[in-house]
Amino acid sequence: MRKGFSLLTAIIFLVLIATISALSISLSTQAVKQTTDIYLKNQAELLVRSGTEYAVLAMSGHDYNAGCLERINSTYNNMFDINISIMYIGSGLTGVNCVQLGTNIVTAESNRTVIIDTWVSTKQSLSDNGTIPDRIRMHRRSIQKP
Repeated sequence: MRKGFSLLTAIIFLVLIATISALSISLSTQAVKQTTDIYLKNQAELLVRSGTEYAVLAMSGHDYNAGCLERINSTYNNMFDINISIMYIGSGLTGVNCVQLGTNIVTAESNRTVIIDTWVSTKQSLSDNGTIPDRIRMHRRSIQKP
């Protein structure tokens, strides 16, 4: 009777250790995935801000006699797509392809104000082949005066 009880105790102990080990492995893989997701999210947030600042810089050096700057498309590190859309508020814009939202500007200081939409997303191919589990998309809209 004693040997049977010892065998039963040993089996229960092994099942308990196996369950704790499986839970430990599950939690450690979840922590790695969560760390990767946080890193990619923070990188996308920084790229959204940088993309908006880059658009303002590009507009500062742009020749408006040749037309308005409407879109800027870029990639970062072959991992993120950055798409910037620029819409103008103001009158007297000479470009053919200017997207104007309003022309009834009262003050001259408000003329040629822009609304910048910046989208950052991970490339579709990375989520298709399993490199990134979930596709990350960020959007920022700001009103700027270049």
